[in-house]
Amino acid sequence: ELSGGQRQRVMIAMALANDPDILIADEPTTALDVTIQEQILMLLAELQRKLGMAIVFITHDLGIVRRFADRVYVMRYGEVVEEGEAEAIFVNPQHAYTKMLLAAEPTGTKAPPPPNAPVLLEGRNVEVTFKIGGGFLAGEPLILRAVDHISIRLKRNQTIGIVGESGSGKSTLGRALLRLLPSDGLIRFGDRDISATDRRAMRPLRRELQLVFQDPFGSLSPRMTVGQVITEGLLVHEPTLSGRQRDLRAVEALREVGLDPNARNRYPHEFSGGQRQRIAIARAMILKPKVVVLDEPTSALDRSVQKQIVELLRKLQADHELSYLFISHDLAVVRAMADYIIVMKQGKIVEEGPTEAIFSNPQATYTQTLMAAAVDVTRFRLSA
Repeated sequence: ELSGGQRQRVMIAMALANDPDILIADEPTTALDVTIQEQILMLLAELQRKLGMAIVFITHDLGIVRRFADRVYVMRYGEVVEEGEAEAIFVNPQHAYTKMLLAAEPTGTKAPPPPNAPVLLEGRNVEVTFKIGGGFLAGEPLILRAVDHISIRLKRNQTIGIVGESGSGKSTLGRALLRLLPSDGLIRFGDRDISATDRRAMRPLRRELQLVFQDPFGSLSPRMTVGQVITEGLLVHEPTLSGRQRDLRAVEALREVGLDPNARNRYPHEFSGGQRQRIAIARAMILKPKVVVLDEPTSALDRSVQKQIVELLRKLQADHELSYLFISHDLAVVRAMADYIIVMKQGKIVEEGPTEAIFSNPQATYTQTLMAAAVDVTRFRLSA
């Protein structure tokens, strides 16, 4: 019943119950959006000032390290390869690995599709509501509008970034557009109205509308080999293929995402987080989709792996003219991936427009708050 930020506050309270001298914070802001990250960092900084405790802050997010730490230790393969004052490490790194980490920030921009590019996926006044509570003794249920009359048009070879804090409706909108959740309003795929299409009628279209999940650890079945995971969709959408043909398709898909095809007989737990996300992408791409919804595909990965996944997604888009809905709370990754951005809050669109316009001149107060939370680099450092 608690949000991600609230759950993290509970964990902090549990850790502080015994009045510790040292608090070890192990990835305390991972998978939290920038505004919630800011609140957690403010809380930790305030508690540190009030209680006088030391904090060992473990994270893969270098932006947060720069904002929070006084001293930095860079580790690789169980060894410290560099250490020093935070600003010195960021301004003048000495070790090659540290330099690689600092250079791993996703860069580049996505050019918009041509004006005459066809619209592949469209939603008009899409609304998703959930009933909370209610019953004979509880009275009328509370109606939650997770998506509140949103309109969106995704063109061929376009990437629309959807950003907003946790609970803003980003993922719900993506699932509604794929008809994975019941919704009101118009949804069109190509020239077909799929607003009222049932599960059976949607099945033939599923191969063209794919979803890559946030969690590369939980989205792959541990009981299936990588080859079985990747080719599972072929059993539904191309049932006439022989086992050998499916295996050849798996080899092709793994090569395309930069993995060794000989690994297809191994199990997901034998791979790193970045490799598992490549497997999840291969599972979607093997069906040759037109639209892919990427729901926080890099949030659980460190910066160097994030950059690799961003580059892979760009290459796949260029090779196959894919259209992406890229859902993320990481503004640096969204800026590198998307040519158009939608900012959501409480189920509504508060601002939208071309990526550079949103980043260089945000109009809505909420968008300005998101940007400020992402770029302030010294705010929480005790010595600042």
